[in-house]
Amino acid sequence: MYKDSILDELGRVERDVVEAERQLAEQEALLVALERQNEDTSKARAVLDMMREAQQRRQAERQRLLSLLQP
Repeated sequence: MYKDSILDELGRVERDVVEAERQLAEQEALLVALERQNEDTSKARAVLDMMREAQQRRQAERQRLLSLLQP
């Protein structure tokens, strides 16, 4: 049962990682568009930085869960 709960959580984290990658790409595209229009990018850049930090935490959690499954 312990392994099943880890696998369930790992599946959730994997889905979150994939979705966050999509959102990061959108935010990066927004930043590029703002730069091309010579708009202020400070807020978009701050959001992107926060999103990247959150993604790093998700990836660390994924690694932690994978390590629990190792024999």
